[in-house]
Amino acid sequence: MRHYEIIYIVNPNLNGDEYRELLKKYSEIIVNNKGVVIKTEEWGKQRLAYRIRKFYNGVYVYVEFCAMANSIVELERNLKLDDNILKFQTVKLADKADPEELIQKAQADANPKEPSLKVNDDADGQDYYDQEESEVEDGEE
Repeated sequence: MRHYEIIYIVNPNLNGDEYRELLKKYSEIIVNNKGVVIKTEEWGKQRLAYRIRKFYNGVYVYVEFCAMANSIVELERNLKLDDNILKFQTVKLADKADPEELIQKAQADANPKEPSLKVNDDADGQDYYDQEESEVEDGEE
């Protein structure tokens, strides 16, 4: 399977139910063509750089997935035919990818661990927390 990401811009005038159905429709197209959706991010309504189909705003959606090459043709065909999709772009990230490994990585990125702070003693016997070497200056009193 190949690893892809797609960003598409949705009509900002859709109500909540129509918007959810649209997201579900494209996720199902990926799954029905033997693909695996790794993650879907909704970036929200944003101003477009230029007017597209008389719209100045659009709702951005990012989808990362694994699929076979022939399923991309079907997905893009459906995106082109849908009037509620203003624009889209698909990017191939890798030729060979393991979907299970990518899903685990995406879940780990979604639940980051808290950074641990390292306690150091300076020459005066006072403790300070080391976050980055560049933030700590010598001779500061």
